[in-house]
Amino acid sequence: MESMLNKLKSTVTKVTADMTSAVMGNPVTREFEVGRHIASGGPGMCWRIYNGTKKSTKQEVAVFVFDKKMVEKYQKFDKDQIIESLKRGVQQLTRLRHPRLLTVQHPLEESRDCLAFCTEPVFASLSNVLGQWDNLPSPVPTDIKDYKLYDVETKYGLLQISEGLSFLHSGVKMVHGNLCLENVILNKSGAWKIMGFDFSISSTNPSDAEPKYSCKEWEPNLPPLCLPNPEYLAPEYILSVSCDAASDMYSLGVVMHAVFNEGKPVFQVNKHDIFKSFSRQLDQLSRLSPTMLNKIPEEVREHVKMLLSVTPNVRPDADQMTKIPFFDDVGAVTLAYFDSLFQRDNLQKSQFYKNLPKVLPKLPKRVVVYRILPALTSEFVNPDMVPFVLPNVLLIAEECTKDEYVRLILPDLSPVFKQQEPVQILLIFLQKMDLLLTKTPPEDIKNSVLPMVYRALEAPSIQIQELCLNIIPTFANLIEYPSMKNALIPRIKSACLQTSSLAVRVNSLVCLGKILEYLDKWYVIDEILPFLQQIPSREPAVLMGVLGIYKCTFSHKKLGIPKEHLAAKSLPHLVSLSIDNNLNLNQFNSFMAVIKDMLTRMEAEHKTKLEQLHSMQEQQRYQSNHSLLQTNQSEETKRSPSPGNQIDDVFGGSSGSAGVNGKANGNSASAPQLNRMSLTLEEKQRLAKEQEQAAKLRNQPALAPQSIKPATPSTQAKDLTSCLLNNMTSLGSLSLTSPPRPGLIQGSTISAYPSTTPMGSMASNGYNPTMGFQTGGQGMRPPGPGLYGGMATTTSTPNFGALTHNQGSTNTPDMSALDSLFTSNKPKVSLNQMAPPKLTPGTTATPWLNQFGSAQPSQTAPMQGAPLVMGGVTSGFGMQANPFFSPQNFSQPTAAPVMNAGGGLRHSLSVNNDLKDLFG
Repeated sequence: MESMLNKLKSTVTKVTADMTSAVMGNPVTREFEVGRHIASGGPGMCWRIYNGTKKSTKQEVAVFVFDKKMVEKYQKFDKDQIIESLKRGVQQLTRLRHPRLLTVQHPLEESRDCLAFCTEPVFASLSNVLGQWDNLPSPVPTDIKDYKLYDVETKYGLLQISEGLSFLHSGVKMVHGNLCLENVILNKSGAWKIMGFDFSISSTNPSDAEPKYSCKEWEPNLPPLCLPNPEYLAPEYILSVSCDAASDMYSLGVVMHAVFNEGKPVFQVNKHDIFKSFSRQLDQLSRLSPTMLNKIPEEVREHVKMLLSVTPNVRPDADQMTKIPFFDDVGAVTLAYFDSLFQRDNLQKSQFYKNLPKVLPKLPKRVVVYRILPALTSEFVNPDMVPFVLPNVLLIAEECTKDEYVRLILPDLSPVFKQQEPVQILLIFLQKMDLLLTKTPPEDIKNSVLPMVYRALEAPSIQIQELCLNIIPTFANLIEYPSMKNALIPRIKSACLQTSSLAVRVNSLVCLGKILEYLDKWYVIDEILPFLQQIPSREPAVLMGVLGIYKCTFSHKKLGIPKEHLAAKSLPHLVSLSIDNNLNLNQFNSFMAVIKDMLTRMEAEHKTKLEQLHSMQEQQRYQSNHSLLQTNQSEETKRSPSPGNQIDDVFGGSSGSAGVNGKANGNSASAPQLNRMSLTLEEKQRLAKEQEQAAKLRNQPALAPQSIKPATPSTQAKDLTSCLLNNMTSLGSLSLTSPPRPGLIQGSTISAYPSTTPMGSMASNGYNPTMGFQTGGQGMRPPGPGLYGGMATTTSTPNFGALTHNQGSTNTPDMSALDSLFTSNKPKVSLNQMAPPKLTPGTTATPWLNQFGSAQPSQTAPMQGAPLVMGGVTSGFGMQANPFFSPQNFSQPTAAPVMNAGGGLRHSLSVNNDLKDLFG
């Protein structure tokens, strides 16, 4: 890598040194900057051609440099002869001015080391293009090596040479004397120019109709640079020492042959025996073989044969050659017309430019870009011609690459962007706006292109505004979002509100509707939709335009109108517009269709939202209860069931019943023993069914039932009826008069959900034994005006564990015969285990007083996490404590207990119903 960089550095240094030494001390360098070596040309390819720029104007030029080191091998006399010949040729060229001759920008300057002069920008010599690379930089420039002439370039180039010879022969009475490939220069635009007047011969009688030319005899001993190229000279020049205009025409024939034969002339001349070679050549020309001309196009082959005739009078003159059909090609004619435009008036130019778009696609791109484009852009200084020239320039821009556009076209277009007169300029630019935005750099778009669009929107001409509004949607996707939001949209809105033209208002709304997809959703909602409500016009077309924007915004996948905006702003506005008296039936139906669509979507979205919220709430509630159930179940699983309190385990007895054994949570201190209260069979069955239904509704797998080891049933027959009646009699005899606030029962689990029942009713509650609920320590409060003033009361589950009798009683009835009453999916628990024990001597006969007594929970087992309900009372498991036990889900209403006159509870009707079911 380092060696490559060093090689490149040495090459650049060498080229710079060669260039510097070539023009060092030459006066040309005072006014011109000399660039790189690009080509070579002139007699013997002795002139090196460099790029250059004028220091004062930055105008591009070509610098021709002849290094005197090239002739150091010659004697002083020969060197002087060469220098004088070259100087004479440049001086002659400087005096001549014609479009077909190379234009000299700065005359010849001589220094000790070189000769130099400046001309118009040059690409290369025709000899370079055709493969002769003598005196070229190494390596050969790629643009020269790969250059191929197109047919139109060849035809028009030969036509240009013919016109140049016509000017010399007819205009200044001069014979060029050395017309050859190296003396034909291609300028930057591709035009062929004649140079190399070193051996030109002027007429001795320029005022006469028949000019006479005297030529010098051929001197073989002179250096080659002091003699014309013998391969292009007419035979009479050598053999008879005579020349005239026909001699140049012979040279033109050889040039035409070389152009179509890769730079090879007709004959190869032996320069050491020139006379013998020309004698042989003369014989061959007299019987010219058709095979020598087979590469020349057929339509010009005969003319070339005539030009190569040994008889000068047979050769056509330059004027005749310019008129042959071969040069009537549409491309050549077009290029020729461009070269003569300065002679045309505006009417002729305009007609030509109108037809030019039909011709441009037929021409090669290089010819169009480097030959026609400069001629077109030069017309921008004439405002009247800009509307005719601009379409052609933009057509060429479409075929250019972005780099070519920026380098060759944009600098000339930038001043035109600012022209507002004539108005056709704006129209043309607007029609090609997609091209401009695609190929113009962002900075130039911001500084030149978009300001032109803004001026068009603010133009006084309604036609310009309409066209601009119609065209904007076609290139809206190419405009940067900030420019569209901050500059373009405000001007469109202003044009809609401030104009007096209905067409402009309608087009503004249509334009907004078409570019909505390129805008941000919230910008449309915050800026565009409120703007619609500011439009005071009520013409049907305007109203339909407003409806169109609403419909587009509402139905577009990217945009959309939120239901809040629909309800608060969009629908009220549309409804008010829909009843405008200017609307016809079809327009009204269009409004109503959009309104109905909006209402339908708003209803669907809001309903979906509410359903989702409800589903989330239900799911959260279920998860909370499910977690609570799992916690209770795990606690009950840890506690081994005893035969005496299995009925509490099955139906959710309170953990406070541990006081029956005299222990609470592992403490030896005895807790207050509370009487327990049993549920009826009907209630137990109903609650079991409801729990199953709740589980199915929530699509949850059934919880695994807790396996409870059944107690060994007693074999002694018991009177079931009397036992059941005794239990219910004891329950009915409980007094509810003025119950005291119950204390918290140690170890109880308190629900966070209070249960509410209507006034005058009391709801009993049961628990699924498979879920392991434990009853709360809150007793049942009697309804009535004395407690909550007739309002709904909050009840909780009675502490049934407090009513349980001593397990050790020997009079426990055998209830195993009723085991079949429980459903099959419940764990089977014998009624012997659920039988209430008889009271011990230490227990009170009024269990309700114990339940609502003021006994305080044990200090050693504080209740944790028990939330408080209304009135500061901790909540137990009421009917609403578990969402599964909703009253409305019960298949049968719960019978409310009724107060008797003595303050006690009447027997529940369900007891009698159960007895009838049991005993018939």
